[in-house]
Amino acid sequence: MAKLAIKSDNRKQNLLLPPSLDELVPENHMVRVVDAVIDRLDICDILSTYRGGGNSAFNPRMMLKVLVFAYLSNVYSSRRIKELFKRNIYFMWLAGMKRPGFRRLYTTPHLSFYTKIISVVANAA
Repeated sequence: MAKLAIKSDNRKQNLLLPPSLDELVPENHMVRVVDAVIDRLDICDILSTYRGGGNSAFNPRMMLKVLVFAYLSNVYSSRRIKELFKRNIYFMWLAGMKRPGFRRLYTTPHLSFYTKIISVVANAA
């Protein structure tokens, strides 16, 4: 009888170098398209709503990317998006491992940008 060979499942083993999030996101994934499209948008309208002072704000471009990707993924709840920052590699990648609270996601001005996003995507196609 042949000896049974089973691969180790030691989850507590430390890695010499942790994997990069960029390596874990496929080059042709939808999250990269959202990232590229939002990078091409002019977000001066959003930046003008920030008053300054107080605590540092999350990057509004990152917040917009997260919201657009969430809506494309059929996730509409800001509380659900907040949970996805902890366990979904694509949300972690988009947010750069930041974890904005659900109230920050809910108050991000974004509705006026959907027409701009659609026009950028339509022109790119």
